[in-house]
Amino acid sequence: MTKTFHTINPANGEQLATYEFMDGREVERRIENCHIAFTKWRTKSHEVRAEIIRNIGEGLQGHKDKLAVQMTCEIGKLLSQSYEEIDLCTAICAWTAEHGASILADEHRELESGRGIISHAPIGVIYGIQPWNYPAYQVIRYAIANLMAGNGVLLKHAENVTGTGLLLKAVFEEAGLPEHLFSVLIIDHDQSNRVIDHGLVRGVTLTGSTDAGREVGARVARALKKSVLELGSNDAYLVLEDADLDQAVTHCVNGRTYNNGETCIAAKRFVVVEAVYDEFVEKFVKAMQELTVGDPTDAEFDIGPMAREDLRDNLHSQVKTSVERGAKLVTGGEIPSGEGYFYPPTVLLNVSPGQPAYDDELFGPVASVIKAADAADAVRIANDSRFGLGGGILTGDRERAIKLATEEFDTGMVFINGFGLATPNMPFGGVKNSGYGREHGGYGIREFTNTKAVLLMDEEAV
Repeated sequence: MTKTFHTINPANGEQLATYEFMDGREVERRIENCHIAFTKWRTKSHEVRAEIIRNIGEGLQGHKDKLAVQMTCEIGKLLSQSYEEIDLCTAICAWTAEHGASILADEHRELESGRGIISHAPIGVIYGIQPWNYPAYQVIRYAIANLMAGNGVLLKHAENVTGTGLLLKAVFEEAGLPEHLFSVLIIDHDQSNRVIDHGLVRGVTLTGSTDAGREVGARVARALKKSVLELGSNDAYLVLEDADLDQAVTHCVNGRTYNNGETCIAAKRFVVVEAVYDEFVEKFVKAMQELTVGDPTDAEFDIGPMAREDLRDNLHSQVKTSVERGAKLVTGGEIPSGEGYFYPPTVLLNVSPGQPAYDDELFGPVASVIKAADAADAVRIANDSRFGLGGGILTGDRERAIKLATEEFDTGMVFINGFGLATPNMPFGGVKNSGYGREHGGYGIREFTNTKAVLLMDEEAV
C-alpha cells in the first residue's frame, strides 16, 4: 500500500497537497541516475558549470512570484521575506558562478625535487537532508556549491515543503542543468538511512536538530563518508553599556522575530549589561508588544504563524517550563484562539541556567533576556552554551567588539551592530553542538571535493 502525506497551510490549517512516498525501486533508480549524470557533469569545465548556475539564479527570479507564494503557503513566512529569500538564493548563484572557477583552480607548489599540483576534484553524489524554515535557501546553499564542484545532488526536503523542493528541481532543469543531476527524493526516515548507506552516495550534508545531527553524523561516520552538519543554536546578542539602545532594540527585535523567529542563526538570548539593562528591557518589551501577528500574505502584519502545530506546542511548553523554573513572563506566552498556528511575540526575564529559555533553542518568537555585570560577564554568559553557531555584539566601540568577536566569542559567526543571516562571500557554520563544516564564501565548494596531491618528481621546480 502506497504511503501518503499532506502539506498544510499553517495560517489556516487547510490542506495544500497530497504526496506519495517513493518506493525502494524508484529511490534506487534515482540514485543510480544521479550517479550517471555526475560521471558526465564532472568532465564539464568550471566555466560551463558556472554558466548554468548563473542561469539557475536568473530562473529563480523568473519564477519568483510562484516560488514565494509556495513557500509562504507551506510554512507561513511573511510573503515579503519569501521574496527576500529568493533574492538571497540568486545572489548565491551569482557569487558562485563568478568565483567558483578560481576557488577550484589547480594550485602549484614547489618541491625540493620537482613540482606539486593540488587539484580539487568532485567525488560523486552528495545527499542533502534539509529543513523547512528556509525552503529555497537551504537547498540552494548546499546544492549550488556541490554542482559547481562537479558533484551530483540528492535532496530529501522536509515533508511540509515538498512543493518547494519540486519547484526548485523544475527551475534547475529549465536553466539547463542536466536531467537527474539534481534529484528530489520523497522518502521517509528509514529510506533516508538506506540512502546514506548507499555505495554511490559519497557525502551527506544535514541541517537540522542536534539529535538529528548525532544520528546522521554517526551513521555517515560508520560508512566512512564525509558529512557537514548545521544544527541550530541559541545565539546570544550582547548589549554593552555604550550601545545605541534604540538601534540595539531594532536589531534585537528583528533578530528574534525574522522568519517568525524560526531561524537557526536568530538572536535568541539577549545578554544585557547591568548599566543599561532596565532601559533596554523597557524599550525592547514595548517594541515586541507593538508587533502584529496575522496573515503572512498581508503586508499589514509583522509575524506570521509557526510552520506546524507541533512546533508551536513544543515552543509553548518550553516557555511554560521556563516560567515554572523561575523565568518571568512579561509579554506574550499564550496560544491565541482561532485557526492557524500563531504564537505571540514573547519576552522572558530572569532567565538562568536550568531553564529551556537559557539552555535550549527556542525556535519561534520568544526572547530570553539575561542581565550581565559587565562586558566580560556578558561574554561568559554567551559562551555558557552547548551551541556555537552565531551571536552578536551591540556597542559603540567597534574595535573592542572586533577583539571580543575574534578572540573570545566561541561561535562560528559574530555580527557586530546588526543582525544578519547568510552572506554569499562569508563562511557559514558553527562549533560545538551547532555542528561542523562550512558553507558559503568558497568553503562550501571545497567541502565535498577530493583535494588531490599530484607530485612531479622528475621535473625541476619552476
